[in-house]
Amino acid sequence: MGAKNLFSHSIRIAWKDLTELFRNRLGLVLLVLMPLFMMVMVGFIYPSGNTTISNMPVGLVNQDSGFHSVTLPSQAFITGLQQINAQSHMLKVSNFTSIADIKTAIQNGEIDGGIVIPSNFSSCVMCGEQGTLIIITDQSNPTISTELQAALSGTFNQMSTLLAQEKVEGLSSVVNATNSLAIVQPYVVKSEGVVPGNPSYFNFVAPGIMAMTVMMSVMTGLPVAISQEKEIGTMDGMMVAPINRLSIILGKALGQTARGLLQGVIIMALAIVLFGVAIHGSILLVFALMLLGVFSFVGLGIVLTSFAKDQETAQMIMMTLMFPMMFLSGVMFPIQQMPWYMQDIAKFLPLTYAADAMRKVMVLGAGLPAISTDLIVMIAFGVVMIAIAVPLFRRMMTK
Repeated sequence: MGAKNLFSHSIRIAWKDLTELFRNRLGLVLLVLMPLFMMVMVGFIYPSGNTTISNMPVGLVNQDSGFHSVTLPSQAFITGLQQINAQSHMLKVSNFTSIADIKTAIQNGEIDGGIVIPSNFSSCVMCGEQGTLIIITDQSNPTISTELQAALSGTFNQMSTLLAQEKVEGLSSVVNATNSLAIVQPYVVKSEGVVPGNPSYFNFVAPGIMAMTVMMSVMTGLPVAISQEKEIGTMDGMMVAPINRLSIILGKALGQTARGLLQGVIIMALAIVLFGVAIHGSILLVFALMLLGVFSFVGLGIVLTSFAKDQETAQMIMMTLMFPMMFLSGVMFPIQQMPWYMQDIAKFLPLTYAADAMRKVMVLGAGLPAISTDLIVMIAFGVVMIAIAVPLFRRMMTK
């Protein structure tokens, strides 16, 4: 009899909780949307179709440009590259004047890599030696850099093979070919990054994780800081206290700011100590970006929490919004490899700009000019959200 009552009472309590869930329309919608978002995000971000590089922006520097003859190897190489690219549409090539300009363009996010033809390229090939080609890679995005490097190396090897065949066929007339390797493989490819060293994939992930941690700290902390206080009644105590209601909003924001910064600093310290992540840019700028990230998300968190009836619903709203941002913002997976429509969605997510700015400063050593767009978007988003959050929060407190 005791076991029967135990089971019966358990069923009634479960029925009561489920009834409350079904009465909470917003919570019910979010219950369906969260797994739906998860499956849709994963399914479209990791497509099973062709992932070949297409129209990737690349800079070209021809330091051998002192020679103007179209018959020179450097000009022949550029012509061959244009012909192959016209068929494959793999690259979108822009001309630059120096390696420094290419590295600056990579820091600014204008191109994904560069090709450099050294000043001695033509003279080496014409003297029967190997001509060196240099690929400049974006170390803040190792996945894209590896694909670009592999694609370019394959293209250069293809062009090298064609040139080798021409040399072998006319070998009797080649009097300067003193190096047999230069006949078989006329081109040799080298790579270098924007900054010294060879960062690992964790160098790409760590800045994004820092930005994501700041976001999650704020977004998960606000439901506890606001909704829970409404439920247990402590919010009413602050309401009747002789303080300005704006002070309550600022106090909540400052509390979450401190929490987000603390977690961001912990992640950064662990990345440096345990995984050898190097910060090539200004450490002060990194801290400023973390602070700006908190500012951007606090307003959004207050807005969403103001619409929730209780803490559970507020947390579900936060999780439903956070998961798409985690997948689409380029924290774990390069945005360039996503389908174009997913890339368009990513442009509207504040975490995209926070992760991009953090990555440029930490990995590429970028300064304020290189992240100006990211800063403008984050500041504008934060100001708009705060402007919406303040009246909503005041109205919520009067209910």
